[in-house]
Amino acid sequence: MDINICLKELSEAEGVSGAEDAAAQTALEYLKQYTSDCFIKNGNVIANFGSRNCEAPHVLIDAHIDQVGLIVTYVGEDGFLNVGNVGGIDRRLLPGQHVIIHGRKDIPGTVCSVPPHLSGGKKGEVPEIDKFTIDTGLSQQKASEIIAPGDRISFDVKYREMLGGRVTCKALDDRSGAASIIYALELLKNEKIKCSFTVLFSTQEELGERGAKIAAYDIDPDIALAVDVSFGYTDGESEYECGKLGKGPMIGISPSLSGEISRSLISIAEKCGIPYQTEVMNGLTSTNADQFSVNRCGCKACTVSIPLRYMHTPVEVIDIQDVKNTGKLIAEYIKEAY
Repeated sequence: MDINICLKELSEAEGVSGAEDAAAQTALEYLKQYTSDCFIKNGNVIANFGSRNCEAPHVLIDAHIDQVGLIVTYVGEDGFLNVGNVGGIDRRLLPGQHVIIHGRKDIPGTVCSVPPHLSGGKKGEVPEIDKFTIDTGLSQQKASEIIAPGDRISFDVKYREMLGGRVTCKALDDRSGAASIIYALELLKNEKIKCSFTVLFSTQEELGERGAKIAAYDIDPDIALAVDVSFGYTDGESEYECGKLGKGPMIGISPSLSGEISRSLISIAEKCGIPYQTEVMNGLTSTNADQFSVNRCGCKACTVSIPLRYMHTPVEVIDIQDVKNTGKLIAEYIKEAY
């Protein structure tokens, strides 16, 4: 498989939290190449592999399929749209952004920006989300025929390959995680696997890990890996709080995670020559692993994260080699999980 094509198709598919249909369908088409037992249930994309039995653990491999974005709250008399945030949007990046309003049909728009000449010296202030509006170029009557409160809004951004193996796009959080799992399936397709496992592309993670909670209850895994993104170091940030792009997946270590699984992932990475980093957290992880570890009677949960720069912006950046190495680590772990 061409990992760039896979990641491009996944990241460009629209899927603001609560309206992930297009992204979920794109991911489902990829999963159909590896199993016939795959479907969408309550928004979650689920694919099952192997026959479950009591002699080997059942492993859940998850990446969330939703993305941050905006939601229409009002269509004003002048045709401008009032909006609210869906997930943790970085408001500093909003003025002047190109967006797509997903109404009865897709409509282009621009987030309004006050020229510096008219800002009254308040250049450093970032408005609250309810102060932002979107210009569609339409009158209220025309806009209301196509757009309604509740319609989602996404950034109008295309996938771009950069120098040095880096790529940039919206929604790399967490479509890069989904791409790494698909890459793992490609590596496993001719292997005899001793355990059974389920791939989950979960919904509404950005709203509080809602899809992961209901899916984990249904699947009831013994082991769960949440494949997400984490902070990639960039200029001006604390190095010890971030991972480095191109240095491999970040294996989670936390009081809320399974030390056994963390150590196992580290051991496999070292044995197989897969570059890795550790990500030490002092409590909860703010990923789907927080839901997996306390599902029903609990399960052994861990995180595997891809370093990402500029999280929750339209210009997220990752290193494609980190996606591949994350996939390799997942594949090797599945091969040894028995």
